[in-house]
Formats: sequence, C-alpha cells, structure tokens
Amino acid sequence: VAVVSLYSKFIGNDNSVVGVTVLLAVLVLRQADFGIRTTHGLASIAGIYAILMAGPRLANMVSPVPAFFVNVVCIMLLMILGCHNVIMYNHSTFVLGYLLLFGYDVSGHAYILRMEGLLVGMILCMIIFYKNQKNRPYRRKFSHLFQEFNIHSARSRWYIKLTFIVSSAMLIMSLLGLPRAMWAGIACMSVCLPFTGDCNERAEKRGMFNIVGSLLFVVLYLALPESMYPYIGMIGGIGVGYSAGYAWQTAFNTFGALSIAAGLFGMKNAVLLRIGANIFGSVYTVICSKGLDRLAQMSEQRKKITA
Repeated sequence: VAVVSLYSKFIGNDNSVVGVTVLLAVLVLRQADFGIRTTHGLASIAGIYAILMAGPRLANMVSPVPAFFVNVVCIMLLMILGCHNVIMYNHSTFVLGYLLLFGYDVSGHAYILRMEGLLVGMILCMIIFYKNQKNRPYRRKFSHLFQEFNIHSARSRWYIKLTFIVSSAMLIMSLLGLPRAMWAGIACMSVCLPFTGDCNERAEKRGMFNIVGSLLFVVLYLALPESMYPYIGMIGGIGVGYSAGYAWQTAFNTFGALSIAAGLFGMKNAVLLRIGANIFGSVYTVICSKGLDRLAQMSEQRKKITA
C-alpha cells in the first residue's frame, strides 16, 4: 500500500499501476534469478523494463491487428529474458506488468512520468537483484537466453504457446469492441502453465473463483457507503496477501480490478465483463493449448516418417 501510494503521489493516480508493477518485480527479484550470471541478469532487467516502457504504449497507438503483433514480440521477449529458469515462474510477474500497463494506458505528460517511474523501478530492481543474487554460480551468459531458444524444446514451445494465446485472446476481445482486453490476457497467462495437463484444474479455479470474487465484491459494493469504495481494492490486496492458495488469490484479485471498472462501466456491467473475460480466457487457453500440442505432435510424426 505504501509503495503504490508513493508512486501515485509522485507520478499521478493514473500511474498507480507502475507502483504495482515495480513492487511485484522487487518481491520476485529479491529471491528469484534468471538462470544466468548475476551481472548478465542486470541486462535482462534492463531489457524487461525497456519493453515495459515502450511496448504497452506502442500497442495502444495502433489498431487491434498491428497491436497483436506488437504484443507477440514484446511478450515473447519478456518470456525469453525473464523465464529461462522455468521453475522460478518469473514470467507471471513481468508479463502481468506488461498487461497491466497495456490495460491502464496513459499518454502525454502522464506517459513521461510513467517512464520516469519505471526507470526508478528498474534501478531499484537492479540494486536488490545484485545484492541478493551476486553469489549465484551460473556460467550461462545473457546471449545463451537466445542461443538456447529451440522450437523443438518444451520450454521454447511453452514460450510460443503462451505468447500466442495471450496475444490472440486480447485481439479477439479488441475486435469485438470489448473493453479491458487485458483481463482475458491475464486469465490466459495464469492458466497457460508449462505442462498442459495442469491447465484444466487451473482453468476451473480461475473461472469459478472469479465468480466468487465478483459476488463478494457486489456484496461489499452494496453494503458499504460510496465514500468507502476506493478502499475495496485495498481490502482485496490484503486478502491476496493472506491467501496461500491460487483459488482465493484469484477471488480477492477481482476487488481491485472491479473497484476501478465499476466507476467506468457501472457495477453490473463491470462484474459481467470481469466474469466473461476470465471464463473466456480460461476456456480459450485450454482449447488452444491442447490444439497447439496436437499440431506439434503431428509435426514431429511427419518428420519421423519423412526421415
């Protein structure tokens, strides 16, 4: 709360999402690494923040189809730069940050302030990362992140799968003229796990507990006076912090998103949009993931036959 409040004070309420993005990155980088030398990891952090500064703004400046290609390039680079060590699950932080910045876009002077806030966050992340990770014994270099990309490896295929599913889901939402396309993208990112067999359970929890969280939000929205509405998001943040499991984290995460959207679209429309976007993203991910796996298997079988 303190970090987000400070960011909002210095770079504006429209840029409070920058505080969320930086805070999540700090919490991850104090413990996680990139699977490469620590000094080279600093280059990854610089690359990640450069994408966060430029990518979301560029994607919002163009129509949905060109934006799809911008998102594909940016999300793929975030995966390569930030998730080489798959077990660390770093992508969930950096891709989430990208999607939040994409969804809560700003322009003009507010964008300049956003870049300054992200630059400060980048420096902070570099300092904390180097201090905590400097004794890691990795031999891989920054260049290995790209050299080891191989379309036949499970890790690289997961990169491609997640990138395509997230970007195409947002494209569909945009072409349909629906707001908050990043909600579907976040749902896809959350459900698209490295192992396809794990996606079904995650999709069920994502859909079900978004409904639970939305209903809880409605109760609070109707029970609390209007002056308390800004604090509903804070209540959700506290709930996420005290939730050990994915299901209830998903439920409480709805509070912050809906507290903003309700002021823009009305409470009823915001809730329906939130539930619809997450169910769509979850189902779409499961279908696409299985379909892409099937295509990969068919391709491998054809190569064996021709060989």
